[in-house]
Amino acid sequence: MSGGRTRRMPRAERERQMLDAAVRIIARHGYTAASMDEIAELAGVSKPLVYLYLHSKDDLFTACIRREAAALTRAVRAAVRPSSPADRQLWDGVRAFFAYTAEHPDGWTVLHLQARTHGPRFAAEADALRTEMTAFVTRLIAAAAQESPHSRDLPAHELAGLAVALVGSAESLADWTNTTPSATAAQASETLMNFAWSGLGNLMSGNRWAPPGVAPLSRP
Repeated sequence: MSGGRTRRMPRAERERQMLDAAVRIIARHGYTAASMDEIAELAGVSKPLVYLYLHSKDDLFTACIRREAAALTRAVRAAVRPSSPADRQLWDGVRAFFAYTAEHPDGWTVLHLQARTHGPRFAAEADALRTEMTAFVTRLIAAAAQESPHSRDLPAHELAGLAVALVGSAESLADWTNTTPSATAAQASETLMNFAWSGLGNLMSGNRWAPPGVAPLSRP
């Protein structure tokens, strides 16, 4: 920084500036190539101050991942009203997920791409988000099955598999949407729900896919 004294501000605000800068730089250049000098310059602080607040580049990256994961989780949960039917809760959550990842593409890149490709420590942070989202979706699918006209209990392994598939599809679709100029968050939301809900509807009504000439798998 040049000239004059650094403006005093609350530690939380200063740290937010550092994390904002780190998310942007890491998303654009990748974690390995991200420079602490560049992060400090973008944040408008000295590099020693970044180290004083966040200790190391690894700790800075971990803080970025945790912040972005918490913000995404809050956005999804805030959009879901527990009093709504399960299918509406799922739809509201899906829309919030794609809206957030579209509005915060750098944060999503840090969470889903950078965190997963730079070692187990960072991957574990991203996995914690996926685990929470999967548990949330599992509960909604189970509730939707109960609320359906056929009111059936899906096996636990099937619920878990469906939730993992839905969350994984959402993550991949968010990546595609953010890198495809013609795609929008609203379109991604509808695509995922049409894809997922058609299959879920068949399961709930007892209709299961099977290869031609092969009997459908029976439920345990």
